[in-house]
Amino acid sequence: MVQNDYEEFPSFWPDPHARKWNLWGYVDVRDVAAACRLALEAPAEAVGDSPSFIIAAADTVMNRSSSALLAEVFPGVPLTREVAEFDTLLAIDRARQAIGYEPQHTWRDHVPGS
Repeated sequence: MVQNDYEEFPSFWPDPHARKWNLWGYVDVRDVAAACRLALEAPAEAVGDSPSFIIAAADTVMNRSSSALLAEVFPGVPLTREVAEFDTLLAIDRARQAIGYEPQHTWRDHVPGS
C-alpha cells in the first residue's frame, strides 16, 4: 500500500467481517522494498531450505484491538501467542528472524484520529 491508500482505512472499521479474509493485514510498499533488499542480502544459511516469508505491517488496518477483532469474528479460536493491542495477526516472525525484517511504516502516522 502507499500512503494515499491509508485514507480508505476508516471505511473498514464499522464492519470487521469485510476484511477478515486477510486478518486485517496490510503492508506499506516501502516495507516491501526493504524486505526484498534484506532477502537479497541475507546469507543463504539464514534463509534456509524454505525461503518463503510473510511480509506485513506490524499492526492491522483496524482501530480496535486485535484480540477484540478475534473475539468478535472468530469466537472460540484460541490464541497461540501473546498479541499486543493492535499487533498484526499475520506470522511475520520468520521474516524478522531470518532476514532481519522489521516493519517501519504504519497507517497510524497518516490518518487523523487513529
